[in-house]
Amino acid sequence: MTYCLGILTRTGLVMAADSRTNAGVDYISTYRKLFDFSIEHDRTILLCTSGNLSITQSVLTVMQQAIDAKAEISLHTLPSLYEIARYVGSTMRQVQDENRPWLEKDGIDYQSTILLGGQIRGEEPALYMIYSQGNFIQASKEKPFLQIGEAKYGKPILDRVLSFETSIESAAKCALLSIDSTMISNISVGPPINLVMYEADSFKVRYQLCLDIDAPYLTRIRKQWEKCLNEAFTEMPNIDWEHYLNGGSESR
Repeated sequence: MTYCLGILTRTGLVMAADSRTNAGVDYISTYRKLFDFSIEHDRTILLCTSGNLSITQSVLTVMQQAIDAKAEISLHTLPSLYEIARYVGSTMRQVQDENRPWLEKDGIDYQSTILLGGQIRGEEPALYMIYSQGNFIQASKEKPFLQIGEAKYGKPILDRVLSFETSIESAAKCALLSIDSTMISNISVGPPINLVMYEADSFKVRYQLCLDIDAPYLTRIRKQWEKCLNEAFTEMPNIDWEHYLNGGSESR
């Protein structure tokens, strides 16, 4: 399994991903899932992958080959992030169609999902989730984050904390806490954590990190988050059992 997320804010974009791959308890390894195809001063293109590793590796390879061959259509030539989302979806369908017969024959799940985030000069930053079928959805001001993979454990903090007006610094911190919460609850998600914070209109990826499980900052925020949660829990009022046992009701 895996966990990747993208967060879109008024001032920029955050992309984050774990690095664990899992094909059963005897086949756990690490593989980078956050990739940068940017051209400085022209376009920022970030991709996060989840699902069948052979499919996503092939999709990335096909797109890199198109760049290297200076093809007419590639991540570096398409004029908008929307067109790039269509291109990534089309490439994924092509790769899946080529591999589907023997994958289905052997009962192997070939489903994959990709997050695309970035900005092309002349446009605002954008964030897309591209499904295995090649179709996609776009993040919005009302729903400024998208997740792929093992999303449920890290979603509550995103729902409670994030908005389109959140600073990208706070969004990056929230992304790390979301992934760390997922790692605590699900062993199929694991380090290193790759994190990119992109400032809108900079057209340069200045801030990127790769944090292992014992990275000092990750350890610090994990302990602080656990402390704050415990303190908040302690401050919550106890249930007034006698009130309800005596037929009391909730007062507004």
